[in-house]
Amino acid sequence: MDKKERLAALQQELKTYLPALTQAADTIRAEGVSKYPILVLHKLEIAIGIPIIDRHQVQGDWSVNASTLEEFVTKRLIPIEQADHFRKVYKNPEAYICLFVLSDIGANFVFLPKTQKA
Repeated sequence: MDKKERLAALQQELKTYLPALTQAADTIRAEGVSKYPILVLHKLEIAIGIPIIDRHQVQGDWSVNASTLEEFVTKRLIPIEQADHFRKVYKNPEAYICLFVLSDIGANFVFLPKTQKA
């Protein structure tokens, strides 16, 4: 499965999560926590962000933690010298949600459209 196919599969898998992901990202921005929310999707316990969805309590395979660019820099997940580059490639938060997906294929940033085709 190539990257495009994996992204399509992930989008399909996350349809039920989309309202909660959108609300979390919008809340982080609206409350002035960060202009760059990052939602971390994972299947194992991690020490990044604040847990907002526990996969054991929902119909789905993913747990979700809410984080920010600032936390990623503080925890050195994004080197400080790369923070400006990240801000430049960060897609419009009105239209996209920034995800950091930890899976069996590694760790990847994905920008998921807030509105999805049926």
